[in-house]
Amino acid sequence: MADMDPLLGLLQGRELLDAKKLLYIQDRMAKDGMSSAEIIRAEKFIPSEDLAKIQAELEGFSYIDLSSVALNKEAMKDISAKAASTYRFIAFDVKDNNLLVAMETPQDFQAMEAVKFVSKRKGLVPQIYFASPESIDIGLKGAGAVEAEIGGALKDFSHELSDAKEDGKRPTKDIEQIVEEAPVTKVVAVMIRHAIEGHSSDIHVEPTEKDVRVRFRIDGKLHATLVLPLKVHSAIVSRIKILSNLKIDESRLPQDGRFSATVDTRAYDFRVATMPTTFGEKVVMRILDKSSGAPSFETLGLHGESQKVFEQYLHSPFGIVLISGPTGSGKSTTLFTSLSGLNNPESNIVTLEDPVEYEIPGVNQTQVKPEIGLTFASGLRSILRQDPDIIMVGEIRDRDTAELSVQAALTGHLVLSTIHTNGAVGAIPRLIDMGIDGFLLSASIRLLAAQRLVVRLCQKCKQQTPLSDQDKAAIIQELEHVPDIYKTDENHKNPQYLFTSPGCPECKEMGVDGRIGIFEVVPITHELREAMTNFKGFDQLLEIASREGMVTMRQDGILKALIGEVRYEDVMRVTSENE
Repeated sequence: MADMDPLLGLLQGRELLDAKKLLYIQDRMAKDGMSSAEIIRAEKFIPSEDLAKIQAELEGFSYIDLSSVALNKEAMKDISAKAASTYRFIAFDVKDNNLLVAMETPQDFQAMEAVKFVSKRKGLVPQIYFASPESIDIGLKGAGAVEAEIGGALKDFSHELSDAKEDGKRPTKDIEQIVEEAPVTKVVAVMIRHAIEGHSSDIHVEPTEKDVRVRFRIDGKLHATLVLPLKVHSAIVSRIKILSNLKIDESRLPQDGRFSATVDTRAYDFRVATMPTTFGEKVVMRILDKSSGAPSFETLGLHGESQKVFEQYLHSPFGIVLISGPTGSGKSTTLFTSLSGLNNPESNIVTLEDPVEYEIPGVNQTQVKPEIGLTFASGLRSILRQDPDIIMVGEIRDRDTAELSVQAALTGHLVLSTIHTNGAVGAIPRLIDMGIDGFLLSASIRLLAAQRLVVRLCQKCKQQTPLSDQDKAAIIQELEHVPDIYKTDENHKNPQYLFTSPGCPECKEMGVDGRIGIFEVVPITHELREAMTNFKGFDQLLEIASREGMVTMRQDGILKALIGEVRYEDVMRVTSENE
């Protein structure tokens, strides 16, 4: 009996299975590879709920019969019904800081991980209950996540929209009116509201072969949130296009647009981009909070000596301030904060952007439109005739834009722009590769900067953890040449610990609070100017910048990790590409 299945052993001990049934179950388990519980349920040897109670006892969980409890709709809010169906769980209530979850197979690692993930997303701690398959089925029929809020609307409009499209005599205007008036407006509104409540930066609406997947980007990572029927895809896309003043009858070419909306008294801008794919148009909406205004440099993560240097050169009367980093690294937000600080009635600030992400009162902002010939280069030529004091060029992508930016800087204008390179110093060889002479760069560039975004630890629940000997040695070596002026904390000077954050009510048990930047700020010194004029390669520039006290993004990140702003492992991961 030593090797007997634990469930069978318990049932036999309680005399709930006779010898004949026991042998039958063991034989089926050997032949068919089924579990003892599956066989007992299939053969109805024991009532399902009675069996579930015994399984719960055996597995060490509380038992729940979902047919006997009222499902709290808020519990399943923001949880994908597809995920609940796949992993066989139902969130049935919320009590204090706990999400009460019924599971069919809590011993299943993947199912348990899925429950932990959705609980963490809601800022709650999962409290697991064991439930029978029939009980879970009852819950799945009565529950729903975002789908529960929009499911009825999907049914209401699908027939009307289908009739309009099949009637070839119905003009586009009629279809547009149906989409405008139909409950699909609620579908899109709910989608947007849930994204904002979840602190998402982007909404992705993606058609697949069988359905439509909706994903939210939160703290830099995409999370599957909602699955909709494929038949509603075109109507949802049309609704978003109407909001964004895009052509609803154009699905072969990409389109860009924007719209504004107020959610819970806060004003938001939505930047919309469509793209044709194999299964239909994909839509991405970038969410921009207009109400929050420009964040401070301190909030962005640019503080201490780096902030002082950056702001000093930002107020130069002329020259180029250039920020490097990949897409999504926060460059536009840093420029937004910079321009907001420079904005005053005495200055004529003009921008060229693709697209305009943040609206700044008092600043003349222009969106480039290459399809009609308004490129960065052509727009910059026009801006120079607008008597500007400060010019912001969204990105230096080509030689013409680079040459005109240098020309503007040399003729008395302050130019702010971005460029795609891994590090701050890498912008110089990139511009030289574009065909800009080194002596022109040395005369025009005032400051180089680079940045990345890292998840910020919750400052309320962060806790010290002792440094391992290996990490301590690596950190000491990395910070060896960092100037003392940047080491503002005792843990910077003598590293003893790092930080973790287990979660608290303040951060909704997530342990994190948005993202923060790690920066590299390099002022152009006399020796760097000479090296740019007589350019001999990237390594020479990097060696000079390091010798003159440059703090790299990795070093800045480690300094932040040592005071509990970010996780050390996150810093090492996002800066590994620069090593």
